[in-house]
Amino acid sequence: MNLVFILVQLAGAVMLLLYSVRMVRTGVERASGPALRRAIANPARGRLASAAVGGGVAILLQSATATSVLAAGFAAGGLVTIGGGLAMLLGADLGTAIVVQFLSLNLTFLIPVLLLAGGWLFLKFDARVLKQIGRVFMGIAFILLALKMIGEATTPLKQSEFMPFIAGYLAGDYVTAFIAGVVFTFMIHSSVAAVLMIAAFSAQGILPFEAGLPLILGANVGGGLIAVWLTRGLGRVARRLPLGNLIFRSTGALLVLLVLGFFDLPFLAIGADASRQVVNFHLAFNLALLLLCLPFIAPMEKLVKFLLPEIATPEDAAERLRPASALDRTVMDQPGLALASATRELLRMSELVEVMIRPVMEFFETGDRVQIERIRRLDSQVNEAHTEIKLYIAQVNRGALTATDSERGMELTSFAINLERVGDIVAKNLLNLVLVKHKKGLRFSDDGWKELTNLHDRVMANMQLALNVLVSEDIESARQLIVEKDRMRKLERQSHERHLARLKGGAVESIESSDAHLEIVRSLREINSLFATIAVSILSRHGLLRDTRLVEVEDGS
Repeated sequence: MNLVFILVQLAGAVMLLLYSVRMVRTGVERASGPALRRAIANPARGRLASAAVGGGVAILLQSATATSVLAAGFAAGGLVTIGGGLAMLLGADLGTAIVVQFLSLNLTFLIPVLLLAGGWLFLKFDARVLKQIGRVFMGIAFILLALKMIGEATTPLKQSEFMPFIAGYLAGDYVTAFIAGVVFTFMIHSSVAAVLMIAAFSAQGILPFEAGLPLILGANVGGGLIAVWLTRGLGRVARRLPLGNLIFRSTGALLVLLVLGFFDLPFLAIGADASRQVVNFHLAFNLALLLLCLPFIAPMEKLVKFLLPEIATPEDAAERLRPASALDRTVMDQPGLALASATRELLRMSELVEVMIRPVMEFFETGDRVQIERIRRLDSQVNEAHTEIKLYIAQVNRGALTATDSERGMELTSFAINLERVGDIVAKNLLNLVLVKHKKGLRFSDDGWKELTNLHDRVMANMQLALNVLVSEDIESARQLIVEKDRMRKLERQSHERHLARLKGGAVESIESSDAHLEIVRSLREINSLFATIAVSILSRHGLLRDTRLVEVEDGS
């Protein structure tokens, strides 16, 4: 047995597994990220409903950690309560356990089918949702392939001299096995991958159930620790959710570990073999944790508030969002580096703009004046960044620039102006409409509200695409952005026609909210067009845009 070869093969399989889990999450986020975020952000939702939403989001993202980070961000903005957020994270833990149940089945026969379907959708279609569904299919196929590789790589270890010793030691020392599970899961930053690997080792007969069980408990605690680590830079309010979830997980895991030290439990009843027992125990643990911890959410909320008291004012919170300037004055005599510095500052400016746009639709539902004013104050920071970028590029232009650098500088200046305009639209148009809606008690029709949220989702997705184009200057992505601009124009026209049809039909909500509905649609379409201008500049530079959309007509004279 060549140990080095086995370890290299195993390491490669682990990397493929981690990449595949991330690939699935990326596909889901790009296909329906705004919709998922909107599903999370609802401060009025009950705890059982929050747990169900958390489980659903975690299943789609295949990650309780990603759900935790999203929920923590919304908690910082007041769009998720601490109690609802804790219930959501408990549900997310159960959701990932369900994902593990599915992926641990023998589904290798699906690998070629998923690769074929996923590759076909991703390569042959331009529609964003279809491409990302293809990405998800391929990611699931790669997960199954990675698990198969792990099984093949670990088969020779059963005949090794040291593995039975290690497995036997872990089976006899629950504490060491538990700590190993925590450390391993934190190192690979994926509890799903960690549990799947433990199950794969158990399936090969390398790990007995007595060793796999404390490793699973450690993986659960390690998964909670990952979320705490990833949110360490957020405000205290945001950090309360992952901290509370970690306390729940750790308490439950330690209690189970304590019981194991004194009692022999009938674990054979939960599975026919060690692998199935491990996976079923993981599901049972998270289900029990959800049911037992839901009644204790209120005390946990008080505990995390005590451990992380809120000491910052809303002004301090807004100030934390202010990114440090990336404009490097020391490289202004080097146009290439200076323009790269300006690009970085544009990305930082865009982060502020994204923070302003993202919660707008939630504000139409909640009408939270404190959060509205907090977002509105960010407009001054956007204006400051816009001014600084323009002045910086103007100073760079005073030097000796190539034609390409000069054109790039004009593109960056133009995009900064557009971002500043987006900030104004949000602060002066959309947020004012939010206040008007709640002041007058207006309601959108169900169909009208669905149209508005779908348009907002598309704008958020196109913003991410525009920023990718800004950095990469990728021609195909720029083309896609122009296609999305045209689609947005068509969607605006369709929304307008449907709205008029509802007015003719006498829908009371549509009549009362007509002006607000039309103004929101116009604002979202304008925001989308402003993002698309970066693609126009790049495609024009490469001669890939027509000078006019007008159809040429023959002179009849």
